[in-house]
Amino acid sequence: MTRHRGRGMASINYPIGMNLGGDPSQALVHSNPSGKFTVALSSIDLGQGMKSVTRQICAETLGVPVEDVYVDTADSDTGPHCMGSFASRGTHRVGNAVMAAAREARGVMMEAAAEELEVNVADLETDGRGNIHVKGAPHRSISTKDVAIAAQFKQGKTISGRGIFLVPLSDVDPETGEMSPATCYAHACLVAEVEVDDETGEVAMVRMDSAYELGRALNPRLVEQQLVGGAWMGVSHALYETPEPYYPDPVHGPRDFVEYLMPGPGDICPHDIAVLERPAPDGPFGGKGPGEMCANPVLPAVANAIFNAVGVRIDDLPITPEKVLRAIKAQGGARPQARR
Repeated sequence: MTRHRGRGMASINYPIGMNLGGDPSQALVHSNPSGKFTVALSSIDLGQGMKSVTRQICAETLGVPVEDVYVDTADSDTGPHCMGSFASRGTHRVGNAVMAAAREARGVMMEAAAEELEVNVADLETDGRGNIHVKGAPHRSISTKDVAIAAQFKQGKTISGRGIFLVPLSDVDPETGEMSPATCYAHACLVAEVEVDDETGEVAMVRMDSAYELGRALNPRLVEQQLVGGAWMGVSHALYETPEPYYPDPVHGPRDFVEYLMPGPGDICPHDIAVLERPAPDGPFGGKGPGEMCANPVLPAVANAIFNAVGVRIDDLPITPEKVLRAIKAQGGARPQARR
């Protein structure tokens, strides 16, 4: 029995969202009398951090503390229209809609503050801590709470805003009909190192090293967690998860998470991640978001690493010990490739 080590690489460029019908997302922002703000969305947080990121975008645009913003992902009946939480579109599409809505709400808020302070709107600025003051004269200020009270009970104004983001229509090449299906792309490169047992066909992850370019990391901690979790989803798809051999017939198929195989704590390997920031010109504060591409490069990188380790190409997922062992035997034994 010999354990062979191999290293494989994969790189991807991933389109953000889609271009069908402009791929629209909408958002509503309004304040209550206490000066707190609510963002209403139909975009659902699937655990990717949608609420956290849109909350940050709204607070930054309004110029108020992030704790003064609440995000309500209600439903498609009570919330504004959104195409959905898919295609890695959340940060870019929904974030842009939230920014537009918050910008409109900020305009009303500043007008109300200007009326209370008896100055021009252009002379005011927010401090990000819940206050609006005259530029160069911070002692002349008013809190966003007092502005909200004055607007709603004295001035008869609603501090609110509406926002929508649409992907601009692509130019069409008159000769070929060619179009650009996306406005921006995210990029990634991942190197996987594995160990393959040539007697059992088992594959063990040794380590991963990756680099992701995703615009601007609006919440670095969330980005890191998403990249780590996504990579392990990729490992799970590459080596473990399958409804076969009975799919779509559920008879004799996995009945629970004991029989449906996924990697566990003992399968985790070191993963070094580099986040490269290249702000997207049309993204909210330059953000694009990692989204689904967290998992994508892992699968081909693992397949390439197995080939590097024992010389067999497996193009049918998941890459189970049985498939690896059969392929090794079919070629007459392991054939490690040169490592570079």
